[in-house]
This record gives sequence, C-alpha cells and structure tokens, in this order.
Amino acid sequence: MLHEQYPMNIAGGTVATEDMLLTKIESGIYMSAESVRFLVIHCTATREDQDYTPEQLRRDHLRRGFIDVGYHFYIRRDGTVTQHRRLNEVGAHCRPFNRCSIGICYEGGLDAKGKPKDTRTLKQRASLIGLLRDLHRQFPKALICGHCEMPGATPKACPCFKPSKEFAYLMKG
Repeated sequence: MLHEQYPMNIAGGTVATEDMLLTKIESGIYMSAESVRFLVIHCTATREDQDYTPEQLRRDHLRRGFIDVGYHFYIRRDGTVTQHRRLNEVGAHCRPFNRCSIGICYEGGLDAKGKPKDTRTLKQRASLIGLLRDLHRQFPKALICGHCEMPGATPKACPCFKPSKEFAYLMKG
C-alpha cells in the first residue's frame, strides 16, 4: 500500500528514480526519510452526520492557497484511505512541523451539534491502525501524535483524542 513506484509525478514534475528524488530534497518540497520524526493525526472538524469527500477536502485546501491537500493520507468514515502527498513530500498540516512529519486526517471530529468529539468509526479505527503500523515500520523513530499534542502548533481540539496514548503500543515495538 505504501510502496513508491517510479517514475512518479510530484508537484507537476516527473521523478524517474529514487536517486533523482533524493537529489531534489534540497529544493525544499521534499524531506528525507531520516527527517520524519512525527506521524501527526488530524480530523477534518466536520460533523459526524455529514460526508466530506476527498474532492471537498482538496477544494477547501486549494481555496486556502495550498498546492493540493495538505495531508499525506485521508481516512473516510467507511475506512477508505486515500493518499494525497508522497511520503517524502513536505505536507501542509501542522506548522511548524511540516518538514519533519507525515499528516494523517480522518473524516469527522465534531458531533451532530458541531462540538469536538472523537467520531471515528470502527472501520476508520482499523484503517488508521493499519496505516500507522505501515508508516511506523518505515519510520521507526517517528512519534505518533495528534495535532493538539504538538507544541507551538495552532491550538485545536484536533483530532479529539490523544494518539500518543492510544497508539503508545505501536511505538514500543
């Protein structure tokens, strides 16, 4: 699921090989595998009873001036995972940690009245665990955190639970 295939298109350019990709890290839109220190979990802050499609997410991020979706991965309520950035592409999800993190966002985070709530479905939980296991194998030094746990980041309730506690077992082994 997370294997890079070459050639690949990134930010409008074609990268033929991994070596070519590594040389482009200097350009500022890529990060090295060694620099990934955090797997940051977010929610969309949308109501649990409303759909928020990847297309809506993209449209909203483009309106905010991003080049594309700021997160690397998006998890729908039905457990579907979509990838929006390459693993080594700098995200736009948790300033000032974008250059050393991978952003994962789940659909939801608000109850039907618009109050912060952990609204993850069983399918979202299963997909998130699988994704985190895969990512932590590739980036074993990365800490699993929520946006709300990142010092200096914009204060938010996001993702409406404490990933560092819930997924501590993944970071031990």
